[in-house]
Amino acid sequence: MESGLFVIKNMVNETDASKVLDAIEHVWGLNKAEVHLSRNEAVFSFDKRMASLMDFKQAVIEAGYEINN
Repeated sequence: MESGLFVIKNMVNETDASKVLDAIEHVWGLNKAEVHLSRNEAVFSFDKRMASLMDFKQAVIEAGYEINN
């Protein structure tokens, strides 16, 4: 399993956190995901044979959020 952590720029409330989590959960290969609004973080683990970090990044961006690198 691989792990990822994104700092989400424009996540300001629980609705945003839910949208980010939903976007991450729709990527094939996800094992576990959590979104922490207080830290503006999304933490997740995934099977690298099924998905890449870029797949998760793209899903968050397509949901309308920016990621700090």
